[in-house]
Amino acid sequence: MRSRVALHRAPLPLPLMRTTFNRMPLPLIFILLTVMIDAMGVGLILPVMPDLIREVRGGGLSDAALWGGVLATGFAAMQFLFGPVLGGLSDRFGRRPVLLLALVVMTVDYGVMALAGSIWLLLIGRLVGGITAATHATASAYMADISPAQDRAARFGLIGAAFGAGFVLGPLMGGILGEYGTRAPFWAAAVLAAGNAALGWRVLRETLPQTQRRRFDWRRANPLGALHALGRLPGIGRMLLVYFIYHVGFAAYPAVWAYFGVERFGWSPTMIGLSLGLFGVQMALVQGALIGPVLRRLGARGTVIIGHVFALAAFAALTLLSSGTWALIMIPLAALAGVIPPALQGIMSARVSADAQGELHGALSSSTALAMIISPLTMTAVFAYFTAPGAALYLPGAPFLLALLLTCGGLIIFASRPTPTSQSKPKLD
Repeated sequence: MRSRVALHRAPLPLPLMRTTFNRMPLPLIFILLTVMIDAMGVGLILPVMPDLIREVRGGGLSDAALWGGVLATGFAAMQFLFGPVLGGLSDRFGRRPVLLLALVVMTVDYGVMALAGSIWLLLIGRLVGGITAATHATASAYMADISPAQDRAARFGLIGAAFGAGFVLGPLMGGILGEYGTRAPFWAAAVLAAGNAALGWRVLRETLPQTQRRRFDWRRANPLGALHALGRLPGIGRMLLVYFIYHVGFAAYPAVWAYFGVERFGWSPTMIGLSLGLFGVQMALVQGALIGPVLRRLGARGTVIIGHVFALAAFAALTLLSSGTWALIMIPLAALAGVIPPALQGIMSARVSADAQGELHGALSSSTALAMIISPLTMTAVFAYFTAPGAALYLPGAPFLLALLLTCGGLIIFASRPTPTSQSKPKLD
């Protein structure tokens, strides 16, 4: 299962995307739009969440942050649980009905959230939204169905680019629309989903013949299956732990950034959206252009270490900053920590045999998804505690201090023993 953390997807340069897009068949365009809308589902509403939660529930910003953590965790948990389920259903009933039904339900769900007058209806909407946005596996399966073997890698790269574009566009669009009210981003998301459903109904053909369909099996739709690989991949358990710790700490950004921006700097939804979009662009540049030269110069081990140094510096600064201008200046420094995951993946991939690569990356994706479930609740609870009225210590940057401590622990674990250099690749039974 692929992670929903769009921080590690690098969109294609805009002219290349436009040229490539014009040459694509309509079904392929539909698939890419579906993935992009899935990715926008989180970022689109982030800029308005502080105001929206206070609007429907009352209370202060610290209370809103707690509920924001619950909503974000619920969304991530549903994606984690239902990604393999929807993929399995598409193997049983075909890709077309699963993709179209998910978009129709997504349209209705965004409409319900636009009208929601209680926190519980918002929570139900986020849970349903997480399920409908868990179509990445189905979209990837459709892409494999329609692509010749020699083109699949490139087209899977387009899926990654669409996901990255959605992460950048979501906060930008949400921040701009948030100036027209807390419900405007939801109506926009509903229109996007409905328009894409209409396009899919018109152009999407079924690609899975009846003869190739298989019975749905709940045991095969188990999202924890990939995590079972953690104990079966010899020699890289420490790397997997560092990978997981990094994602728990790094997820502090999407978890609390909107609340932190309001509390610390008095930012508007537009400013929050622009800052998140800037962060996404910087991450894309790091992942798309910088990672190669850094790896060639420092090697995988050196890249992981220098990435942790940048992460520690960014977290330390954000813990204490009181200037919004300086927070924006720190974004490129924070984005440089994005070299850590691909470098760790390279180290681990080199340590397992060819027939274990899928299992390894399944474990990595599942660990990332679990981090995105754990981190929002933890980080927003820390933010709420240190910003609540009467707090013993007022420290809006406390979640970044926690992220700093986690990152420091990850660096110690990584550096405590030399990275294995043996070329032998263990083979799983």
